[in-house]
Amino acid sequence: MRLDKFLKVSRIIKRRTVANEACDAGRVLVNSKPARASYDVKVGDIIEISFGSRPFKAQVTDVKEFTKKEDADLLYKIID
Repeated sequence: MRLDKFLKVSRIIKRRTVANEACDAGRVLVNSKPARASYDVKVGDIIEISFGSRPFKAQVTDVKEFTKKEDADLLYKIID
């Protein structure tokens, strides 16, 4: 699954266009490397997003095309 779509489906970022723009701006890192929106997300990848003063870091635990709102948190695990 594409990175921008995963960020939307997992509800880390609400809109796919915003996720795409964040990737283009270099704010999204996958496994400590800048990632493009077309990056193919796999289970075990570590995604880092820097939007504010504190970066968001999560590990991908599952990849699904569609999820319900209440199941979106099950696609990733937050790393401190």
